[in-house]
Amino acid sequence: MPIHHAAMEDRTFIEWDKDDIDALKLMKVDVLALGMLTCIRKAFDLIRGIGGPDYALATIPPEDLQTYEMLQKGDSIGVFQVESRAQINMLPRLRPREFYDLVIQVAIVRPGPIQGDMVHPYLRRRQGAERVDYPSPTPPHDPDELRGILGKTLGVPLFQEQAMKLAITAAEFSPSDANKLRRAMATFRNVGTIGAFEEKMVGGMTRRGYSEAFARRCFNQIKGFGSYGFPESHAVSFGLLVYASAYLKRHHPAAFCAALLNSQPMGFYAPAQIVGCARDHGVEVRAIDAAYSDWDNKLEPGKSAPAVRLGLRQIDGFRQDWAEAIMAARVTLGPGDPAQRIEALARAANLPSRALRLLADADAFRTFGYDRRQALWEVRRTPTDALPLFAAADARELGQEDDPQLPAMPLSEHVAADYQTTRLSLKAHPMSFLRGLFAAEGVLSSEQARQASDGARAKVAGVVLVRQRPGEGKAIFVTLEDETGITNVLLWARDFEKYRRPVMAARLMEVHGILQKSEEGVVHLMGAHVVDRTAELDRLSEDHQTRPQLSRADVFEHPQMPRDNVPRGRHPRNVRILPASRDFH
Repeated sequence: MPIHHAAMEDRTFIEWDKDDIDALKLMKVDVLALGMLTCIRKAFDLIRGIGGPDYALATIPPEDLQTYEMLQKGDSIGVFQVESRAQINMLPRLRPREFYDLVIQVAIVRPGPIQGDMVHPYLRRRQGAERVDYPSPTPPHDPDELRGILGKTLGVPLFQEQAMKLAITAAEFSPSDANKLRRAMATFRNVGTIGAFEEKMVGGMTRRGYSEAFARRCFNQIKGFGSYGFPESHAVSFGLLVYASAYLKRHHPAAFCAALLNSQPMGFYAPAQIVGCARDHGVEVRAIDAAYSDWDNKLEPGKSAPAVRLGLRQIDGFRQDWAEAIMAARVTLGPGDPAQRIEALARAANLPSRALRLLADADAFRTFGYDRRQALWEVRRTPTDALPLFAAADARELGQEDDPQLPAMPLSEHVAADYQTTRLSLKAHPMSFLRGLFAAEGVLSSEQARQASDGARAKVAGVVLVRQRPGEGKAIFVTLEDETGITNVLLWARDFEKYRRPVMAARLMEVHGILQKSEEGVVHLMGAHVVDRTAELDRLSEDHQTRPQLSRADVFEHPQMPRDNVPRGRHPRNVRILPASRDFH
C-alpha cells in the first residue's frame, strides 16, 4: 500500500480508509501513543538517577493507601486521565479505595455514561443511598444471570463489554448481533444507529420476564454509549497509568514535576500550574541558571528531599544544541569576575548573541551576579561574532561607556518577563500585584470565594487556565487561577453565547455569578456575567506594553482577537504577557 511521509518528523501514514481495510478483511490495530508513558519513563529515570528505587510499571507498590487518600481529595493535577475539572470534582464523590475504583473513575466521566444516566445511580449505590438491584427473569431462567454481568459495577452497565453480555444474556442476542451492537456503540460516525436495536433488545428482555420499564432503562443506558463509552479492557489499561502517575505524584513529587515538564506539551495544565502544584506539595523549585541548568529539568540535592532545577528547555526560543554546548563548556569555567564569566561562557560554548539575550531575558545569570536588566546590559557588552582582535577593541570601547546606573526592575515587571520568557515565575503570581485594584471593586480571591456561603453572589477574577465544553454538553467550564488558588466557573450555553467574545478571548477574566457548594466541598461559580480584564495585565510592566495572544488550541470556533498595530522593533517578549490557556472541545 502507498506510504506517505507526514509533515511531522518520523511520522508516516497510509492513504487507505479504515473501512476499506475492513472490507478487504485485513486486520486493523490501533496503537495509541500516550505522553504519560513518556512522562512515567522519565520519572523512573530521574528517581533511579538519584539512587532511588528502580521502578517499572509492573513493580510500583500496589494499593498504596496514601495515593488513594490523595486522589480522594481531588488532588490530581498532572495525574493521567483524572486531572480535568470534571474528574477532579468526581474524585471526592467516588472516593477510590482500590485499583478497580480507578478503572470505574476513568470510564464513568464520559459522555456515554453521563448521557445514559449511569453516573448518579452508580454513585447513590456506592454511597449506600440506593439499594443495589438485580432484576430477575422468570423461571426457568437463571435468576442471578445479571449479577454476574453487573456485579462489579453495582448493577449499572458502565462498560461496552457489559452492554454486549447484557444483550446476549438478557435479550438473547446472537454473538453476531452483539458485535453489531458494539460497532454501533463504538463508532462515532454511527451515532444514531444504535436505535435500530431497541425493539430487538426490549422485546427480547420482556419475553424472558423482565419488566418493560427495566428493559427500556437498560437500553437507554446502553444508548448513551452511542456518544462515547469505554471498553473495560481500555479502562483497566488507563487505570494502571492513573495509579502509576498518582503514586509518583504522592511519593516522588519532584521527579514527577520534572518529568511532566520534560514531556510537554501534554495534559490540561501549563508549566506554571505544574510547578505551582509541586511547590504546594513542598517541592523546592530552583530557577533557570546558566551555571547549573541542563537542557532538561532535573533533580538536585535539597535540604530534606530532591529539588527541581528548571531546565533551559523552559526558555521560549532556546535551542537544545545551545544548551548542550553550555553543558559541555561549563566544566571549564572557573570563578572570576562576573562579566568575564559571561564572556567566557559565550566563547567556550560558541553562543550567538541571540542565545545570550535569551538567557539574560530569562534571568538566567543570577549566579554570575546579574539580575535580568544588568545581564541584558552585560550581554550587549559581550561581543560574540567578531574576530578576537576586533572583539577586544569593541569590548574596550563598550567598557569606556559611562556606568548606565540601571534602575532596579520592579518585582511585577520581573514576574511579567518571567511569564513572557519561560511561561512561569517562581517570584510571585501576576494576580498578587492586581489584588488591590480588584479588592477595591469588590472582586473576591479564590480563597475568599471558597470561604463564602453557599448561594452567595460573588465576583471573582483570575488568569484563564482551561476552557472546556464537553461533547454536546450545555455547559462551559472555565478554570481561573489567582495567587490563592483556583476557581471553577460554570457557564450555561445561553450565557456563553451572550458573552462568547470575552469568554474565548480573555486571558484575565472576571466572572459574576452565584457560588454553589456540593456536600463534598467542591465549589463552583455559576457565571451569569463575564468581563474581559486582560488589559489590566499591562499594569505589571510600565516599560513593556503587552498584547495578549489567544490560544490556538482546540477552541470552539477558533475566534480571533483583533490585531492591533504593533510597531516594529519592539522587544520580542512583548508578544505575550501570559502563555495561552489550554482549551478543549
